[in-house]
Amino acid sequence: DLRIAVQDVIKSDFRLLAHVLLATIGLLLIEQLYRNATLEQRWNIKFLCIGLGGIFTFDFIIYSKSLLFSSLDDELWNIRGYINSILVPLLLLSVFRLDSKTYSVRVSRQVIFHSTALFGVGIYLLIMSVAGYWIRDYGGSWGSAAQFGFMFLAVVLLLLFFLSGQARALAKVYLSKHFIQHRYDYREEWLKLSKTLAELESINAITGYIVTTIAKLVDSSGGGIWIKNEQGDFHLIDEYNLGFEGMESIPANNLTIAFIIKKQWVIDFVENDNTPEIYAGAELQQWDSSNNNIWLIVPLFFRNELEAFVILTKPRVPRQIDWQDHDLLKTAGMQLANALVLCKASEDLSRSRQFEAYNRLSAFLVHDLKNLVAQINMIVKNSEKHKHNPEFIDDSIETLENVASKMSRILSQLKQGKVESTQTHNIDLVSLINDLKIQQHSQKPELQTVIAGEEHYIKGDQEKIISAISHLVQNAQDATPDDGWVKLTLKSIDSKVILTVEDNGCGMSEAFIKQRLFKPFDTTKGNAGMGIGVYEAKEYIMHHKGSIDVESKEGEGTVFTLKFPLLEL
Repeated sequence: DLRIAVQDVIKSDFRLLAHVLLATIGLLLIEQLYRNATLEQRWNIKFLCIGLGGIFTFDFIIYSKSLLFSSLDDELWNIRGYINSILVPLLLLSVFRLDSKTYSVRVSRQVIFHSTALFGVGIYLLIMSVAGYWIRDYGGSWGSAAQFGFMFLAVVLLLLFFLSGQARALAKVYLSKHFIQHRYDYREEWLKLSKTLAELESINAITGYIVTTIAKLVDSSGGGIWIKNEQGDFHLIDEYNLGFEGMESIPANNLTIAFIIKKQWVIDFVENDNTPEIYAGAELQQWDSSNNNIWLIVPLFFRNELEAFVILTKPRVPRQIDWQDHDLLKTAGMQLANALVLCKASEDLSRSRQFEAYNRLSAFLVHDLKNLVAQINMIVKNSEKHKHNPEFIDDSIETLENVASKMSRILSQLKQGKVESTQTHNIDLVSLINDLKIQQHSQKPELQTVIAGEEHYIKGDQEKIISAISHLVQNAQDATPDDGWVKLTLKSIDSKVILTVEDNGCGMSEAFIKQRLFKPFDTTKGNAGMGIGVYEAKEYIMHHKGSIDVESKEGEGTVFTLKFPLLEL
């Protein structure tokens, strides 16, 4: 008996403690409500705070005293009703004051939907449990089996309800009509769109996302997107459960397109069936909405230009859209149109860069071909004079073999669409310069060479090195009169190979060196030049950790200084 009495005391004390804590929490919430309200709002809520504060204060007094003496105070409990009734007028007065201004409590739509769903599930399971117990108690010998079968069937039906898209759509429509003032959370929809669009890269991915996103916004069962091409016509690019064929190409002069561009409306075929005069001139009958199950046409505008439109089929739960649906579709349409235009511009830019890269490749290859043609022209020019000279014949054959090899490499690069990766070798610059002098012997002024030392080796592609040096020598000869001089000097200092090409020609201004000399496709030779020789030479030398410096004065000449890392053998 003593143990039972102790347990009853503990239970009663725990309940009293819970009431004390509840009253304390209520007082804290009321204090925070009044503290965080503005001065204007305090005038409206002060009687509400006083009334609720009085109720919680009196409860705190009752239950704290009862907790102290481990028994409920009967006298205070008997007058609790009277105290609450005295405070009722304060609550009524606060209701009138709050009614004078609009105050809305904002609750997340997801919270409303999920909490309502959980509440409904709880009520459903409670009813099913009561029915199951009734079957068990009054079902005779089959009571337990019938109860288990009934509960299993109830759970299966519940799962079927939640897995049904039509049931969910019907629940959303019902809750939106009866529980939510603004059906859509535009901030949430905007953030969700922005996050997903940032992850899409190709035009195919974004068109598919546009269709599914707009369809899901209004619970449509499917749709398709028509995008404008360069001629202004609209073509079906992507679809999702569209359900009909035809109308894959819509001309720019279509009356429906003209109506959409003029009005910038979301076209509702349900509204058109009820009040067709609203869409007069749109010629919507061409879409055959009843057979094609078409519900909406959502335009995608970018800077008042119609870039695309989406056709949606009828929803799972038939309904007519209102102003909130229109606003959401227009808002989402503008953002999706921006993303679509940006993606198209990115692909156009990528395509332009590919053409630019191919043109750049072609320019370099044409420059190489020009040099090869110059070597062949040199042979032809000197053949009449030296055709009986065996040494000239041998040099010509060697030059032609070199030209044929280079042209084969150029053709291979054109087929592949890219420049072949160069292979580096040990290059003997002394031998290279001697060969270059022989090749340039017929040019005016004649190339003079000064080589300090016997061995000067570097690492690189011999053809590229020859091309870079020969181009600098050719430029020096072109800029120097026939009675002038062009000198090529080779030496090594402090682990560096230094090669200079010097002339006493026309020279260049400082502004030309800074602004135009190393700029590609900028030439002073008119149609005879490509403007990429010096640029190509610099790019290759810098790629192999070398350097190129220029000193020049107008009317006095120019000095190009090339430096390469010395290769120790």
